[in-house]
Amino acid sequence: MFGLDPTLLFLLFFCLFAACAFEFVNGFHDTANAVATVIYTHSLKPTQAVVWSGFMNFLGLLTGGVGVTMSIIGLLPTELLMDADVYHSMAMALALLLSAIMWNLGTWYFGIPASSSHTLIGSIIGIGVGHALLPENSNKGISAINWDKAIEIGQALLLSPLFGFALAIILMYILKKTVKNKEIFKEPKKQSPPPMWIRAILVTTCTLVSFFHGRNDGQKGIGLVMVILIAFLPGYFAVNTNLDLAQVQTSLTSVKSITAKIDTLPLSEKERESYNKLVKSSADLDKILASGVTTATMSTTQKFDVRKAALTINKQSKKLLESESVALSSGDKKILKKATQGDKAPFFSFGSTSSSGIAGVTDFAPAWVMWIVALSLGLGTMVGWRRIVVTIGEKIGKNHLTYAQGASAELIASLTIGLATAYKWPVSTTHVLSSGIAGTMVASRGIKNLQGGTVKSIVLAWVLTLPVTIILSALLFVSFRWIIA
Repeated sequence: MFGLDPTLLFLLFFCLFAACAFEFVNGFHDTANAVATVIYTHSLKPTQAVVWSGFMNFLGLLTGGVGVTMSIIGLLPTELLMDADVYHSMAMALALLLSAIMWNLGTWYFGIPASSSHTLIGSIIGIGVGHALLPENSNKGISAINWDKAIEIGQALLLSPLFGFALAIILMYILKKTVKNKEIFKEPKKQSPPPMWIRAILVTTCTLVSFFHGRNDGQKGIGLVMVILIAFLPGYFAVNTNLDLAQVQTSLTSVKSITAKIDTLPLSEKERESYNKLVKSSADLDKILASGVTTATMSTTQKFDVRKAALTINKQSKKLLESESVALSSGDKKILKKATQGDKAPFFSFGSTSSSGIAGVTDFAPAWVMWIVALSLGLGTMVGWRRIVVTIGEKIGKNHLTYAQGASAELIASLTIGLATAYKWPVSTTHVLSSGIAGTMVASRGIKNLQGGTVKSIVLAWVLTLPVTIILSALLFVSFRWIIA
């Protein structure tokens, strides 16, 4: 199959299984974020809540596109995804998967709502650090890591919980001032479902969190699978084989036309370097396309070259578009952005998904990848939920969740995750919701209403996840590379 020897074929399937296992663990690790409120308010029975949440996670992933997926893949040094040695790629995939799964399972076992997003991103950065530690890369250091993307994602991960915490306090304050029926601010009665109107609100917010969790977190699983496929089978997955090269040529013509208008004199040294890389990569891609090749006739080397050129064009054009020194009209900037990054993805995009423009060369996922990740996430959501539900429902505040607190926290979480997905930012569902619940507790009775021990554990996991997974992933990667050397 695919020309791989039996050992590599086994490792390919093992890595694909491990990626699905990560998404499965992600499902039951993050289930509490959606179902804790409806379970603790008796709006739904646990089985009903978990199955419904699993289905909405499944649906959210299938309609989510690949924007967050490509943000995840973009953290890896470009040369790591273009290494012709499959065993090197295998070391990368195994180190990435094992470090992410180990931390996820450990925090789940102790009932700590840690972030799968932090875990995966830390593991990916760790691969870059491990790559820099290899003797052959000693002259490059850690500069090969896409630090611009890492900082952008880090800011999203840092700010989203603070946003959720503050907004939850504000929403609870508004509810207290405007809602006359005080039933919504009471603790749930034991084994007694809430009034129908409250129940409808809570089920709706549970649905929204589950759906947007699938659209955001599910794409991280797709990113994992695509990294594995590119690593093991670059001849099939380095570029989008369903691509219309004529459309790519049209987009490239637009890029070259707009680039030619840029006056390089006002540019800084770094901006001029970006400009030169953009011009060179545009010429390289144009040369390959002009040769008359198709995606079916391209050699693996050509596919690597096309991928590298497309990634460089998109990366450098984005830097130039963000620069104030680049004197282009708003119309030219729109044309350049559309030609490189493509049109905005539709809200619903079932099945095989790819971007338009030059981004479509690399930003894609086959339908079967989306389906297996969606199934893994959905099935994982249906098991293992109890440990973290108890933490979310009982241990963040000193009192059980009220109806208003549950609805407010989940409404804020769904809004935050939905906005982040629209801007292609991977955020932590766990941290957004748990900080939202903490915000509602503070809004009710002040800071004293928080359980210090639980909050410290969550914050500690938040602080430790990145450094621990970076170190673990880097060590595993270097170890695996040493073993196969």
